[in-house]
Amino acid sequence: MAAYYRWKSFEENEDRPEKPRRYGVTEMRGPHYSVLSQNLLQEIFESMGQFVDGLKFSGGSNSLIPKSFIKQAIEMAHEHGVYVSTGDWAEHMLRSGPSAFKDYVEECKQLGFDTIELNANSLEVPEETLLRYVRLIKNGGLRAKPMFAVKFNKSDIPGRNRAFGSYVVPEPRSSEFVEDIDLLIRKAERCLEAGADTIMIDADDVCKYPDSLRADIIAKVIGRLGIEKTMFEASDGKLAEWFIKRYGPNVNLYVDHSQIMDLECLRGRHLGKDHQSVLSSSYFLF
Repeated sequence: MAAYYRWKSFEENEDRPEKPRRYGVTEMRGPHYSVLSQNLLQEIFESMGQFVDGLKFSGGSNSLIPKSFIKQAIEMAHEHGVYVSTGDWAEHMLRSGPSAFKDYVEECKQLGFDTIELNANSLEVPEETLLRYVRLIKNGGLRAKPMFAVKFNKSDIPGRNRAFGSYVVPEPRSSEFVEDIDLLIRKAERCLEAGADTIMIDADDVCKYPDSLRADIIAKVIGRLGIEKTMFEASDGKLAEWFIKRYGPNVNLYVDHSQIMDLECLRGRHLGKDHQSVLSSSYFLF
C-alpha cells in the first residue's frame, strides 16, 4: 500500500482561532519592497491563504499602481478571507487641505480597501486632529490602524554590551527628539477609545534588528494596550521567532510575503526554529 502523507493541520493543535481572527494575525507586506504580480498573489493565497489575514500596500504604493490592478488584487484577497490595508499615505493627501482626507477615505472605500493606516509621526497633526481622522475612517465604514514610532537615545539602552565590573565608554546622547513611551501609549489609548481597531508599532528603533531590540518598550506597549490591539513588524525570521517565544502564537505580526510559511511554523505548537518537529513523523499523517 502506497504511503500517503500530508501536513498536519495546525488547527488540530488549536493554537489560533479560525479566520477572521482578532489575534494571532499575520499581515503580509505587499508592493513597495517587492513587486507582487497577480499570479504571485494568487499562488500565495491558494497555497497559504489560510495563514494570511491581511495584505498591506506598503509605503503608499497603491498611489502608483493602476486602480484596475488594485481592485483585482483586493477582490482576490477578499475571496480568500484576507483584508487589505493602505500604507502610510494619508499624510500626503493632507497637503491638498483637510477636505482631501475625506475624499481619500471615500476613494479607499470605493477601491475596496478594508483598513486605512495613519502614520501618527508623519502626519504631524495635533492629537485631537488625529482622533478626528480616526473617527472619519470609522464613519466611512473602514477600519482604522494608527501607526506610532518610538524615538530614543541609543545611550538609554539598558545592559548594552556590559560585562560585570567592566567599564564601557558611554555613547553620546543625540539631540534628536525623544518620544516619551508613556505619552505615546496614552495617545494610542485615546485612538482606541476613538474607535481605532489596531495600533501598529513602527519597527524603526524598536524591533527592526534583533541585536538592538527594545524588549522593555515592547513589553510596556503590550502590557498597556493588550496583545489583541497591537501589531509589530518582524523584518526577519529571528525577530518573528523572538516574538512568538516571548508572547506566544497569538501575537499580531506584519511580515514579508516570503516569511508566511516560516511564521506559521513558528506559531504551531512545539515547533523549533528549524522546524524539526514539523518534519518529524509526528507531523505527518500516513
